[in-house]
Amino acid sequence: MRPFPVLMAFGLLLAFGSAAAAQTADPAAPATAAPDPSSPDPVVRGAYIFAAGGCAACHTAAGDAAKPLAGGRALKTPFGTFYTPNLTPDPDTGIGKWSEADFRRALRQGVSPAGEDYYPAFPYTSYTGITDRDLSDLWAYLRSVPPVQQPNKPHELGWPYSWRMLLPGWRLLNFAEGPFLVPAGQSAEWYRGAYLVRVLGHCGECHTPRDMLGGLNWYSPFTGNPEAPEGTGKIPNITPDPEHGIGEWSDKDIAYYLETGATPDGDFAGGAMVEVIRNDTSKLVPADREAIATYLKSLKPLP
Repeated sequence: MRPFPVLMAFGLLLAFGSAAAAQTADPAAPATAAPDPSSPDPVVRGAYIFAAGGCAACHTAAGDAAKPLAGGRALKTPFGTFYTPNLTPDPDTGIGKWSEADFRRALRQGVSPAGEDYYPAFPYTSYTGITDRDLSDLWAYLRSVPPVQQPNKPHELGWPYSWRMLLPGWRLLNFAEGPFLVPAGQSAEWYRGAYLVRVLGHCGECHTPRDMLGGLNWYSPFTGNPEAPEGTGKIPNITPDPEHGIGEWSDKDIAYYLETGATPDGDFAGGAMVEVIRNDTSKLVPADREAIATYLKSLKPLP
């Protein structure tokens, strides 16, 4: 079990906060305003989950000629290079033949429609906590995007990581299906922030160090990572440690950074975070960015 406090919060099921202008996100040309998380249309709500979940960056290859959500993004890791799959509704090379039950199983259990375990480069270890409504809305949105026929690339993994037969053992050590366990008695804003950080935003997948087998070290959560997933440098500490983390940042500093990329000292976001802010956190409603700040500032300061 992941070492996180032990009372399950029903607060993670809270509805989305205040609305922005209703608008469906186009992965090819990101919307100028955040999609509406309170829209009656599940496709519009799903566009918001799509942004909060960071789907566009990982499932679109690098380069201006890349086809949106058609996969092919190279994720370089110490275990080899993973290539992300086609997420469009193309029936032959994408998820066009999937059912919603297949999609639900993939996100919550990390298992493909064919029954194969996914490699944890796909962050199902975080997505497993997604709510029923958010999952259905995301499915509705992905079914609405244009299909693109583009075959997936095979992963380039060295021995023994290319052996899928080892994945059940990895899962036994590192995966617990279902909602994260959180302490009771927190505010609705805190619960919302926890859900955005730990589940939809899967921030810990990059900002938490990993062990020699690639499992997340939840004894040092959010203390950073010496190697970014694509070999683009280090991932910083985002605990409120005053020396190594964001302890000197105010809640407003964090929310403003997530919106604009500007840091309190006049610098700007770099590396993979540029894409995260442009495609994801800048599209959140202000209340959600503030909730993220509330949650991050509540973490235990760790060096």
